[in-house]
Amino acid sequence: MRRLPLYIVIDTSGSMNGEPIASVNVGLQAMVHALRQDPHALDSVHLSLITFDNEVKEIFPLTPLDQVQIPEMVCPKSGATNLGAALEKVIASLDKEVQRSSADQKGDWRPMLFIMTDGAPSDTACFNEMVLKIRQRQFGRIIACAAGPKAKESYLKQLTDTVVSLDTTDSAAFARFFQWVSASVEQSSGAAGAGMDKTTPLPPPPDEIQIVI
Repeated sequence: MRRLPLYIVIDTSGSMNGEPIASVNVGLQAMVHALRQDPHALDSVHLSLITFDNEVKEIFPLTPLDQVQIPEMVCPKSGATNLGAALEKVIASLDKEVQRSSADQKGDWRPMLFIMTDGAPSDTACFNEMVLKIRQRQFGRIIACAAGPKAKESYLKQLTDTVVSLDTTDSAAFARFFQWVSASVEQSSGAAGAGMDKTTPLPPPPDEIQIVI
């Protein structure tokens, strides 16, 4: 069975402490629950969760959807936002985990990458280097979310043309965002189930989510 790899990268720096990270925890649980109701997603989606603050942590590598256990994420009280190092981890994991097509068999579907941050990368030199490497990988879709008023959309625009913004980091906004993420993944897994190895259009976002032009 061909897999649809899904990498989710979450900012857990100090500014996400309190309601924002609590809302992300609830939203991720709801997203996984929603995806498990979709037969195509349940068959194909393999999920990896990576967090970043001062440190980058791979919470779990690519894991079949029915085996995913989302732990409760916590944030330090302060510290750096090392998004560049997180992208470096994504690249290393993708290169190790994603199965390429060969003469004998088709590999995995093109992976999806979702990134959420409420700030700007502290490690800008590393970030700039990783942007080039991310663009060299064959992602089916990269969606970046600028959460809250202090998120710097200009950095995320270097990574992808699909940047969305949330005006607030409250539970309602995050809930709607993760609902939209799960709808996007379901759409891609449905296309994979139909044998279409191409990027499908995104579902329309809810009112709380603004597409950044």
